[in-house]
Amino acid sequence: MNVKVVVAILLIVGVPVCAQAQSVPSVSKDDAQRVVEIISGDKAKTHTYCDIRNLGEQMGRAYERRDLKLVDELLQKIDTMQKTLGPEYLALMYGLEPLDLEKDKLAAEIMLELTALNKLCTR
Repeated sequence: MNVKVVVAILLIVGVPVCAQAQSVPSVSKDDAQRVVEIISGDKAKTHTYCDIRNLGEQMGRAYERRDLKLVDELLQKIDTMQKTLGPEYLALMYGLEPLDLEKDKLAAEIMLELTALNKLCTR
């Protein structure tokens, strides 16, 4: 599954976690690099990130099949797991939410940074 699709799914999940914030925090490529460093430097967080990524892919397939019950179950699992990745990760996901993943240069740069994490996930 496309990295952009997975990140978009994770954004959908991450936004409710941060919904209490008053304003959308701005994000930068440096923020993404910091998140990659934090997660890749911790085996447990790397494993959790990969599990979330896999659940995101499952959720995408369930959504395509219109299995909304499974989508909801997977969303709940992902939401719980994302909290263990730390506030930097959650802030990055929330900050990405208003960006156009297809057209925004900053979003593209951040997506490129996140591919480093995706490479750590073995199938």
